[in-house]
Order: sequence, then structure tokens, then C-alpha cells
Amino acid sequence: MPLTFTLGPAMTPALRDGILDLWADVSNAGGAVGFVPPVTREAIRPELVKHFTAMAEGRHRLVVGHDEAGQVAATAFLGFNTHRLMTHWLWLYTVMVHPRHQGKGHGRDLMAAVEAAARTFDGIDAIRLACRGGLGLERFYASCGYKEVGRVPGAIRVAPGDDRDDITMLLPLT
Repeated sequence: MPLTFTLGPAMTPALRDGILDLWADVSNAGGAVGFVPPVTREAIRPELVKHFTAMAEGRHRLVVGHDEAGQVAATAFLGFNTHRLMTHWLWLYTVMVHPRHQGKGHGRDLMAAVEAAARTFDGIDAIRLACRGGLGLERFYASCGYKEVGRVPGAIRVAPGDDRDDITMLLPLT
């Protein structure tokens, strides 16, 4: 069954809790979304509050995907640049698809929903994201049209002795 995507949904306790559950489940399954397993919802909550604060200030927008049961199954946050010379592109953060929905094309659907959302914003020419090396994420994003435009070797320390590249990808919209 396809997911239903919404840009800028009303923030409710159920949506907040759904995002926390998603983020914990993705992280604990080994997803590269800012944490390493094991992680709890309470450890994630301060990061989610930062996203919500940016949303309240108009700096971030949320794209959320719900499954047929109405559960949060995917998210991505679009971050507008505040630097006056970089307002023509936005950042993509915290791209997640629940492990039970992976392998069904929902990640590609989420990326298409993100691109469609970005195209609704005046003056946005590109989407930029950073991903963790060592997991093949850059191949997935490349298959969605993104191009690698930078790489910092060993910039992400997942654990002692386990450093990963920080890879920057860009999707031109024009």
C-alpha cells in the first residue's frame, strides 16, 4: 500500500509521538539519522524539539508519510537557509522510512514528495543533504537524482575506531 504524504501537517501529540517512535525505530535498526543504537525516545526528544522550534520559527518544514493505518511511516525536514547569499537552496534533514516499510519503494516516494514540496517554495533552485558514508546512502540518493558534490573523510565518528565520511549531495531543481 502506498504512503500518503503531507507537507506541513498540523502538529499534534499523536504526530509528535509518531515521529519519536519512527526516529527511535529507524535509529535502533541502524539508520543513519544522528544516533547510534541503542537509543531511546527520551534521548531523541531534544533533537526533535529543535526541529519543532525551527518549524515554529518558519525555518523548517515537515514532510510526513502515513501508512494505511494512519501511523507515521516516513519523515523528512526541509530547512531554509538563513544566510542571505544561500536562500536559493534548502537543506534536507532527518530522512526516515520505518524499517517495516523499507524495501517497498517508500524511500523513493518520500524523496519525490520532498522534491515536489521544494518546488512549491518561491526562489528555491536546489536541495542539499548530508549523509553518512559506509551504508550506501549516496547510491540511494544518486538514484533519486542527487549528485555528490563533497566528501569529508572520517568526519563522522560512529564509535571509537569507526569513522565515516560526511557526504554532501545536491539535487538541482532548475
